[in-house]
Amino acid sequence: MELYRGMDRAALDVAYNNRAVVPDWQGYLDRWRARSAALYAARLVLRDLAYGAQPRQRIDVFPCGRPGAPAILFLHGGYWQWNDKEGQAFVAEGLLARGFDVAIGEYSLAPDARMPAICAEAQAMVAWLARELPARGLGGGGLHLCGISTGAHLAALSLGHPAVRGALLISGIYDLEPIRLSALNDAIGMDASQARAHSPLHAVPGASAPAIIAFGADERPEIQRQGRDYAAALEALGRTARVLTVTGCDHFSVLETLSDPAGALAEAAAALART
Repeated sequence: MELYRGMDRAALDVAYNNRAVVPDWQGYLDRWRARSAALYAARLVLRDLAYGAQPRQRIDVFPCGRPGAPAILFLHGGYWQWNDKEGQAFVAEGLLARGFDVAIGEYSLAPDARMPAICAEAQAMVAWLARELPARGLGGGGLHLCGISTGAHLAALSLGHPAVRGALLISGIYDLEPIRLSALNDAIGMDASQARAHSPLHAVPGASAPAIIAFGADERPEIQRQGRDYAAALEALGRTARVLTVTGCDHFSVLETLSDPAGALAEAAAALART
């Protein structure tokens, strides 16, 4: 039975299975965790700063050491049910080199938390950073957002926060309806009203910061379409949005262009800070 854009449940499962087309996806995760551990050991970091009372409501902050530097919050991916901040903190390598104070955020996961609570946590992180970073002498150049996959979805929900200067959204999901109709929702448990209410595509704020909507050229077609549709929706409402297709990258390798100071996504983040 057709459920979404000509796809039934089985087709949706395939369309949003990013791991299936990247044979070495586990290798990426393992290497990223090792690189992240090395970064934690090598750099000054403020660990496990609490923005709430729950165990996963924690943020790590890497100061770049430059007065008046911009700050950027990175949110990890994992379809709202996998991964943690320690596994993808390696992206701070490129962002620190580009002169950002870098915050790596964590949030509760399904099935322990449902979509409304997860989204509320992401927004609470932004509010906490907007208040706490200046108090710690960090982020004087303004607050920016960044995330991949799930993290891009969650970051997009705070585009309208008055402290946010810009966002780099990577390989995100901006309409949650196909997720609700797929097997991914077995753990998340969204109903139709929750999927609609927490979809950035359907909840563009009255005013919002500039956004770069990025994805790899070798990503799943649905991931690319979602990004293009969201950028078009922002532009139609008079917002500043730009699509960035990263050549030669899939859903995993694209993140390495953020950890590389000379990479396409590191450059995109730096461009946001210059606007």
